[in-house]
Amino acid sequence: MASIDLDKVLDKAWADKPLPDILAAPVVALKGVSDRDGELLQEAFGVETIADLAELKYARWAQALAALDTAR
Repeated sequence: MASIDLDKVLDKAWADKPLPDILAAPVVALKGVSDRDGELLQEAFGVETIADLAELKYARWAQALAALDTAR
């Protein structure tokens, strides 16, 4: 079972929300993602929510490629 410390990855206002709400949250709910970053993600890739970002094919491709690098 996967786990994550929500306090480390989400802005304080989102850390106590249920997972469906978090996934539907705007990407700016992620720590370190600014309003401008959110705008750029939306303009470039149509990403509006955390779920959209998770499903972004380019992010998945990059994760798959990184997983192939066993030398790390």
